Amino acid sequence: MAAPLIRIEVITPERTVLWDRTESIIAPALDGYLGIQANHAPMVAGLRAGVLFYGPVGAEKRRMAISGGFLEVADNHVTILADTAELAHEIDVERAERALRRAEKRLRDFSSDVDRIRAEFALNRAMARLQAAGRKVY
Repeated sequence: MAAPLIRIEVITPERTVLWDRTESIIAPALDGYLGIQANHAPMVAGLRAGVLFYGPVGAEKRRMAISGGFLEVADNHVTILADTAELAHEIDVERAERALRRAEKRLRDFSSDVDRIRAEFALNRAMARLQAAGRKVY
């Protein structure tokens, strides 16, 4: 018997990135990764930059990079309102690697707390993009 499905919708200010049904979702919540399957209790959670995984339980998951936002679970429907989101195959790996190097340089050379915070955000976003694309990031 097939596992029950949950609907997933990922929306950014620019577009609907994903509208699908899946068995499980693993999302980068503010306090760590959050797992969701069918019949999950209703909830709202803040998201951080990271990799969103979705797919069959116990099998290889599809990946997407997100850079923060919110997740809502209600009635077997997960809605993610993300600042940005990219499916793994959409990610320009060379561009993400350049962004990672720039962020690392900025962290070494920051001149204010604002610069450091922005560099940390850029570093986390670049790392999420590379990980979603299947690259190993220290």
